Order: sequence, then structure tokens, then C-alpha cells
Amino acid sequence: MDQTTLQNNNQGDELEKLEIHLLLEGIYLKYGYDYRDYAYPSIRRRVWHRVHGEKLTTISRLLDKVLHDATCFERLIADFSINVTEMFRDSLFFKSFKDNVIPQLKTYPSIRIWHAGCSTGEEVYSMAILLHEAGLYEKTKIYATDINTDVLKTAKNGCFSLERMKKYTNNYMQAGGEQAFSDYYKVTDGGVKFHPYLTKNVVFAQHNLVTDHSFNEFHVILCRNVLIYFNKDLQNKVHHLFHQSLGKFGVLCLGNKESLNYTNYYKLYEEISSSQKIYKKIK
Repeated sequence: MDQTTLQNNNQGDELEKLEIHLLLEGIYLKYGYDYRDYAYPSIRRRVWHRVHGEKLTTISRLLDKVLHDATCFERLIADFSINVTEMFRDSLFFKSFKDNVIPQLKTYPSIRIWHAGCSTGEEVYSMAILLHEAGLYEKTKIYATDINTDVLKTAKNGCFSLERMKKYTNNYMQAGGEQAFSDYYKVTDGGVKFHPYLTKNVVFAQHNLVTDHSFNEFHVILCRNVLIYFNKDLQNKVHHLFHQSLGKFGVLCLGNKESLNYTNYYKLYEEISSSQKIYKKIK
């Protein structure tokens, strides 16, 4: 590659970064959604996906459309939402939670759990089942939040694809499930619907981890495989929110690709399970 080509490529990269910066700044100023500190590679991929989806040629033209067309903005926000989840995902995590956290929760007269970034709700239903089998669900309130109102509607509805149930059943069994997984749902024309009692103690609500504040004190916070899409500054900001929201000896659960190491808060917790990223607040 000659010097001129290299220089042109560098200029192109800088222009692209500028366009994305202006797009995210415009979204924040116009709509109040703050994606400015999300991990750049992830945001870049999703921005270009929407550029092509709108049949545009530049990010600047996407910015113009987003600012003048609210439906385009909604499509872009849907692209930004990371909704990869399943029932009893990472089954060893749920088994570790059952073995190491449930005994602590049994000592409390009431339990408050926050699922931050709950997506379409599979993890919420998984936790409800786990608590039900431990005899703790009746004294538990679960707050399931996400920035995306569309996925919250799916979560609240509790309807999922029948084709997924084989995998979910296997996950459930590996997590130490104690009943037939099919006891928790009924088959419908459109798939399966989980029984309403699993959500009678669940509050589904929109919450933005980037801009919103703490809204309660919790015994457990689960935020799994969300922070990997944030840069270091935003990760520390969210960890401040979680630390502020956890009560004494509260439990924080992260995703298998996430860690408290290299954050400003790692000395404020002790590991319950290093392999499953479960931590207890000690300070």
C-alpha cells in the first residue's frame, strides 16, 4: 500500500468516526438516548447495518433521516439493542447461583432482585423458576428492565418459540432443575406461553442504564452480557449505579465475558464464584 492510499484510508476512518460522533450526539440531543460511550466497533457495525437498511450511502444521510423521521430512529434503536438470550443460558451460572446465593437469600424476610437489560425476558423466567423451586418466589419482587420497550412487551407476554424448548429444557436440566420443564408452560397455536404465576411478582419497566438513576435497594442485581458493549468509562458509571443500588452483602452477577477486574469497584466486592462472575458487595 503506497503512502497516498494509506493517507486516504486514514482520512476516511477519521471522517467515519466524525460522522458517527455527530450521529450519536444528534440522537442524544434530539431524543435523549445516550449511546456516546458504547464500544465503538459494536456501534459502528450497527450504524452501517441501518445505513444499508435505509438504502442510504453515508452515515451523514442517516443522521439527517434519524433527526426528521422518528420511525427511522426507532429502527436504529432496535439495531442498537443487543437481544441475545435464552432460558437458563450458561447453565453453570444458574447452578452456582442455586448453590451459593440461594442459601443467603433464604435468610431474608423479603427479596428484591433487579434484572438490568432483561431483553425478551428468558433470564427473568429462569430466575422465577429457580426461586419457585427453592420456595422463595412468594417473598420475592423482581424488577426486569430494559431500554427497549418492544422487547419488554415480549418479556411481559411470556410467549416463545416451541422450537427453542428442547434447548431450554436441556439448559434447565444442566442447571439442576427439579421438575419437568414442560410443567412451566403450555403449548399454544403460536408456540408456548409460560404460566402467569411466574410473572405475578415481576415488574417490567423501561430503564436506561446510561442516563437513569437508582430506583431501589436490591439484594441481587443481574446484568449479564450487557457491559461488554460499553467502553471503560461507561462501565465504571454503570458499576457506580449498581454499587449504589445494592444493599449490604448484595450480590452482583455479570456475564461470562465480563469482570469487575480493572474497574474502579473491584475492591468493594469479594468473589462468590470467579468462574461464573458472581460477586458479593463488602464495602
